[in-house]
Amino acid sequence: MTPTDTPPLATLAAPPPPPSTAPGSDFAVLSRRIVGAGLLRRRPGYYAARIGGVAVLYAAGWTAFAVLGHSWWQLLIAAGLGVMFAQVALVAHDLAHRQVFRLRRPSETAGRIAGNLGVGMSYGWWQDKHTRHHANPNHEDLDPDVDPYVFVWSRGQAERVGGLARFIGARQAFWFFPLLTLEGFNLHFAGARAVFRRGSAIKLRGLEGVLLCVHVAVYLAALLLVLTPWQALAFLAVHQMVFGVYMGCTFAPNHKGMPTITGADERPDFLRRQVLTSRNVRGGLLLEVVLGGLNHQIEHHLFPSMPTPHLRRARVIVRAYCAELGIAYTEAGLIASYAQALRHLHDAGAPLRVRTA
Repeated sequence: MTPTDTPPLATLAAPPPPPSTAPGSDFAVLSRRIVGAGLLRRRPGYYAARIGGVAVLYAAGWTAFAVLGHSWWQLLIAAGLGVMFAQVALVAHDLAHRQVFRLRRPSETAGRIAGNLGVGMSYGWWQDKHTRHHANPNHEDLDPDVDPYVFVWSRGQAERVGGLARFIGARQAFWFFPLLTLEGFNLHFAGARAVFRRGSAIKLRGLEGVLLCVHVAVYLAALLLVLTPWQALAFLAVHQMVFGVYMGCTFAPNHKGMPTITGADERPDFLRRQVLTSRNVRGGLLLEVVLGGLNHQIEHHLFPSMPTPHLRRARVIVRAYCAELGIAYTEAGLIASYAQALRHLHDAGAPLRVRTA
């Protein structure tokens, strides 16, 4: 198997290779190499420039919206702001992982400003969901990102699924990108539902609710004051659809099409659990900017608090270490990663095609 091949499902259930002869677990050995290379050090200058640049472009988009006024050219502004909303969400992602600030309080404060106020997406809801994903990526029972609510991620899920996923699953590879146009609406709705649900465990739920309401009120007021009703509706649709597609295309290459895990017996150790279920996307600095550094998904999952600009350097160390241990390290180009994800979706839905044949 070459380093860029997708490991088969059986890889996760197979006995792990012999552990390293160095003291500690296999991951502990890797961690010492990463720390020794200084790759967990904070990068305040990088984040000051990145957050400042995103904030300027975000403000510039809304300024152009206000200046342009009644015009169908506003749909171009809507598309641009959809991109900027995704960039703000990627900044909130780094804040949630404490890549920017070491302490919890400033990380959460900045995260709520970016997520709830800037994007209209609950920071607390997303952080809880994303933390569970990081702990058990692609685990069918523990990872909320492979919940078969709309799509099925394995043939086993397809055998027992019902509802919407049963209807879509047979041809889900064809539905995947069209349905991403609704992902922006889903992120807003799911977060709001979690915040306003009675008994929700989200911290500072009242504050999150207020920030979400302020975002929605200002957003809708701006659209209705500047645009005609039909223009406002079209703006909202284009804006949220671009935002949803961007977010979906950012996260889809990372784990979709990689092995899924079921049950407790199949759960490998931390190093293999993160590496074997993740895929890196090859590309240059432009791709890193577009994907917020998440093209280095393996390194990000192994060291979630590592600042984004260090992930590329960490890749060299992690890939070499995986080669030492005989652990498959998967990389693909951007288009190839989407193709692998779509092929996996098509294969996972095979039992549903048999039923409907």
